[in-house]
Amino acid sequence: MSELRAGVLALTGVTVIDATGDPPERDATVVVRGDRIVAAGHDVPVPASAEVLALEGKFVIPGLWDAHVHSFPDERISPPLYLVNGITSVREMSGTPLLRQWRDRVDRGELLGPRSLVASRIVDGAPTIGAPATFVEVATEEQARNAVREAGRDGADFVKVYSRLSGDLHRAIADEARRQRMPFAGHCPDAVPLDTVAASGQYSVEHLYSTWYGASTREEELRARIAGLTIERCDFVTWLHEVHRLEWDAVGSYSASKAAEVSAALVRHRTRVVPTLVVYGVLDRPDEVVPDDDRLAYVPAAVVEGWRWALENVVKAGWTPEEAAQRRTLFERRLAFVGELARAGVPVVAGTDAGDLPFVVPGFSLHDELAALVRAGLTPLEALRAATVEPARMLGLDDRLGTVTPGKLADLVVLDADPLADIRNTTRVHTVLTGGRVISPERRTRMLADIAAAAATP
Repeated sequence: MSELRAGVLALTGVTVIDATGDPPERDATVVVRGDRIVAAGHDVPVPASAEVLALEGKFVIPGLWDAHVHSFPDERISPPLYLVNGITSVREMSGTPLLRQWRDRVDRGELLGPRSLVASRIVDGAPTIGAPATFVEVATEEQARNAVREAGRDGADFVKVYSRLSGDLHRAIADEARRQRMPFAGHCPDAVPLDTVAASGQYSVEHLYSTWYGASTREEELRARIAGLTIERCDFVTWLHEVHRLEWDAVGSYSASKAAEVSAALVRHRTRVVPTLVVYGVLDRPDEVVPDDDRLAYVPAAVVEGWRWALENVVKAGWTPEEAAQRRTLFERRLAFVGELARAGVPVVAGTDAGDLPFVVPGFSLHDELAALVRAGLTPLEALRAATVEPARMLGLDDRLGTVTPGKLADLVVLDADPLADIRNTTRVHTVLTGGRVISPERRTRMLADIAAAAATP
């Protein structure tokens, strides 16, 4: 494990991009004592006892978040793969005992990995479109409430809800979550309007499924069609096709004034949107997926084979040429919609669904998401805030994380180039600090080699 320095460390000659919105501070020094930032700025003196990292020409940003991940169950791969990409915190969106163990071991300093918040098992209606082994199917209010209570007993940090919950079951979960003081987040269920989800206390909406309907002039018709859907257990493919048809009709009847009302509800309730645009880069434009991406060297070989199968047999399955063309158009509309949300003041948070969707590579995909957010109309600073300030605020951790500010934890990323000039420069990771532990360029190279070796092991 990289060394936790009990003494003082000074990063000198850097440009600090603190993510608060203040102008970058050039030729600055960041001083770290133990696991905390104690000073940052142009006029900060270097303590006589400090170990100095001379980093002239480099850029320091806060440690990054990926706020929507599904980690591979191999501690040789997932935890270090986030860190080498500058991701020092993650939100695990499908809880398991192993992930809770990793969370606690990282907190105790026993495992080198990102800080994490871990979801419950995913709570869906019955029949679920997910895998029953990893989902909790609920058909009654009492089952829904029990799922919330079970999450608390299991040690989950929050409850994760899914797409096939009815309005009654979603309300029961929201009510029980309030009673248990358990946060909840997840999909906007097909049958529940987005403004209702926001008012319920659900603190984030994952992906863009079901977010269009309230902005459609045909909303009443679309909701009647949703109520008439019958999806068999585990039949994600059929659900994906049906949702596409609904989305296409919703986008074709899009109303800017109705969209503004929905956005206003999200702003009013401080409901975050985690759009996971990289997900739609795969789902909407599967022919653009690079099947031999060099980054797949860091993914378990068996997982890569499963992804290749899923791309052909799930993502591409059964689409007509007309539907495929519609999906390409939908991707552009998704980008525009996220830009509109951001301009309306809706807090946008960066997350990727890494590890769950084919060819969304953990760690690396967060940088793809930041680039997609800029393409959607966010500025590079706004995209950076979506992976630093906003997730920390969303999770009530902004007193400890999210900015380069004295008193906060020393989760920092040193970059070789300016991310405000080009957001793709977040990929140019030089050094990472996680709670004061330093991952040097040499250590990072060794970690990548170790990850690739573990991924290649049968």
